[in-house]
Amino acid sequence: MTSEIFAFPSLQEFIVILGMLAATYSTRLIGWLVLRNRPVSPTTQRVLDAAPGCVMISIVAPAFMTTNVVTLVTLAATVLVAFRVNLAWTILFAVGFNALLQTFL
Repeated sequence: MTSEIFAFPSLQEFIVILGMLAATYSTRLIGWLVLRNRPVSPTTQRVLDAAPGCVMISIVAPAFMTTNVVTLVTLAATVLVAFRVNLAWTILFAVGFNALLQTFL
């Protein structure tokens, strides 16, 4: 019996990944192309800085539409942790906590 640790994505998954990549990258690229020769106000700069984060939230948001208790507990705990630590630690916590819950529940 062999178990695969890594599997290539299906064509549909690959297209979705490319779509997310295009959406995330285009927010920066379009903003840069439109505003590259213009002075930018601090408010506009804050909007441009927030755009990639908004795209990432749209990727994670569907996880909130689940009835899986492990996922909901992980999301709630991650939101609380996100108020205390930086993004890298938040991601590490979310992955580790979810793995722990998936293993023992």
